Amino acid sequence: MKGILTMLLCIPLFCAGTILQRVTIVSKDNQVAAQVLQEEVKRRTGLQWSISTEMPASGDVIVFTAVKSRPESYRIRQSSDKGRRITRVEGDGTRGLLYGAGYLLRVMEYNKQGVVLPDIPDVEVVPEKAIRGHQIGYRNLANSYDGWTPEQYEQYIRDLAIFGANSIEAIPFMPPSPHFTIPSMDMNLRISGFCKKYDLDFSVWTPATFDLKDAVKRKNYLLQFDTLLRQAVRLDAVFFPGGDPGDNKPQEVLPLLEELSVSLKKYHPKAQIWLSLQGYDPEDCAFVYSYIHQNKPTWLGGIVVGPSSPSLEDTRAALPAMYKIRHYPDITHTVRCDYPVVWWDPAFALTLGREPVNPQPVYYANIYRYIAPYMDGFISYSDGAHDDLNKMVWSMLGWNTGADVREILIQYTNYFFGSSFREEAADGILALEKNWEGAIADNGGIPATLSLWQKQEQDHPELAGNWRWQMFLLRAYYDAYTRARAIREAGLEAAVNRTLLESGDAIGRAEKILQQADKVIMPQWRNRIIALCDDLYKSVALQTSVAKYKAAGAERGAVLDFLDRPLNNRWWLEDKFRDIRTRSKTEQRKALDTIAHWENPGPGSFYDNVGNVSKSSHVVRTEDLHTDPLILRSDAPGFDWWESGYSRRRLSWMVSMRWPSAMRYDHLDTTARYIIRVTGNGESLLRANGERLKPTLYNKGIGEIKEFPVPPALSKTGTLVLTWDSIDEEHLNWRQHSRVSEVWLIKL
Repeated sequence: MKGILTMLLCIPLFCAGTILQRVTIVSKDNQVAAQVLQEEVKRRTGLQWSISTEMPASGDVIVFTAVKSRPESYRIRQSSDKGRRITRVEGDGTRGLLYGAGYLLRVMEYNKQGVVLPDIPDVEVVPEKAIRGHQIGYRNLANSYDGWTPEQYEQYIRDLAIFGANSIEAIPFMPPSPHFTIPSMDMNLRISGFCKKYDLDFSVWTPATFDLKDAVKRKNYLLQFDTLLRQAVRLDAVFFPGGDPGDNKPQEVLPLLEELSVSLKKYHPKAQIWLSLQGYDPEDCAFVYSYIHQNKPTWLGGIVVGPSSPSLEDTRAALPAMYKIRHYPDITHTVRCDYPVVWWDPAFALTLGREPVNPQPVYYANIYRYIAPYMDGFISYSDGAHDDLNKMVWSMLGWNTGADVREILIQYTNYFFGSSFREEAADGILALEKNWEGAIADNGGIPATLSLWQKQEQDHPELAGNWRWQMFLLRAYYDAYTRARAIREAGLEAAVNRTLLESGDAIGRAEKILQQADKVIMPQWRNRIIALCDDLYKSVALQTSVAKYKAAGAERGAVLDFLDRPLNNRWWLEDKFRDIRTRSKTEQRKALDTIAHWENPGPGSFYDNVGNVSKSSHVVRTEDLHTDPLILRSDAPGFDWWESGYSRRRLSWMVSMRWPSAMRYDHLDTTARYIIRVTGNGESLLRANGERLKPTLYNKGIGEIKEFPVPPALSKTGTLVLTWDSIDEEHLNWRQHSRVSEVWLIKL
């Protein structure tokens, strides 16, 4: 059965089928599914299919019939009668019928002659997960949602449902945004209404960012629910995060939620409250689990597992079976998050930042499949339209974990872009994900990906106003432009380092070399990026700049602001040059030699920027994303974010690893003596070939040097393997954690 289900969910769109032109949609029950099918077909073809409660005497028909079946399931049956095509969609209530209509919309082929409906196997389709949703909060910190109109929200909710979502989570009680089209409460009530219309669950995320021991603030917090509870036409869940944000102990949180549940049940009897343990220490978690076991609260729907929470496995083991587990996956961020881009080139991290357009269907599918056995479903964390594709992929996987990723993308491109080039567009999206693999300079696929998208851009001008199309074009141009800059600026820095070894005014000549980067490379690409950012602000309120489009912050998708950020150490070098000029000639020479040889310590010596995928040849990579998608048994670089992305520190100090799993050096000179030099932050408990090394220099600040002489006996074999002892620093903010940035093995 599962094989048939996979085929039905992801049927190849080139299958034989029947051309439908004049079609009557027959629906005696709820008209929502019929209306959605009618309107979306017209949007794509101009065809006006009629809706009737009675079967017509002639012509092709699509019949919607509500039946009692497994929750949310649907079944599609096709037959012919006297030369006409009859397609019957049977669904479990409004949802089942809507999902049946969504399936037809995803697989139908749209062309000028009509609509081709492929031959579909007769099988009942049932979702695997009971919760399949997304948080799309109308709040000031979003990078686009806060600029949407009610009409845009309804269309997006409809699109999510067409791809199989059944839950929408909103964020009320937030400060105003300069982009708001209507007041916050009004929009949240409208979203509640849309969920009622499409029979989707409506949830709200409501943190307490104040001290719950403050009686006045606690009372006001509960009072603000009054309007929402009374006026919301549908409300199924309230999600209260234990932390992130918020810093209240469960001893204060649980009584609050008990009190809230009384008014919640008064207006929405079936609604439940969900709690996450984000930021809770083991003692806090034990208190929550003990409370649940002892009291068995009926108002509690279950536990939400999100960033900084205990694992899904541990949560399932500790939670009584009667309570569900809902995952809160972060599919919106690329760095400083649960699911970072693994071994991302720093050139991308410095420019695209934390919330760029991020289609990563293969990566997120691997994650989903790995964690699916431990969860009852999910409502994703999203802060904008930029992660749209990831939402659709997770929604579809919620129906069938084994669904083929490329076929999901073909349905996505078929529905949103058109049928004539659906496979080419799907492959273009897959190519965008590949752009982020490996060292940017070595990835020759990046310009090829741009060429693919440029051809489609030229061939399909009708999509110029489509915001999803604009997003993928933006990424294609941005990636290629960033690669071209990274290659050129690396060459300029290499030229600077050679120049610094020369006599005379080496600093002056070096500064002129750095200034060559002021001349824009590939100006046509740069201009297209700027234009696409403007188009996206107009089409979907995507705020790609703090200054120009009033983005909530530099980390909130402001990719335009970092379009020309130096990708070499220009800022650091310029600051160093100013300082060096104030020194004596002898000191100047020594300082310039140090800079020139920074990454080139000489014959027989080695340098690694341990978190830079292009400069870390001695870092041992362990498992890949297929066997360790959550990076539980391996490590990945982190990217620090100082001065809102404009830090002038050396770039290697902004890229780090907590501890590399290991670093390996082979074919060393067995007669030589070596010293290991390390930069990073905090502690560095270093071992060589298993033996703990004693430092002779141990500075702990960012960019400061630690030195560890290597006992000659350890290098006699010609091989050194470096490892680090772990340190428990969970009591510290992650920004204060010890980490390694650079490692030198220097031959003396």
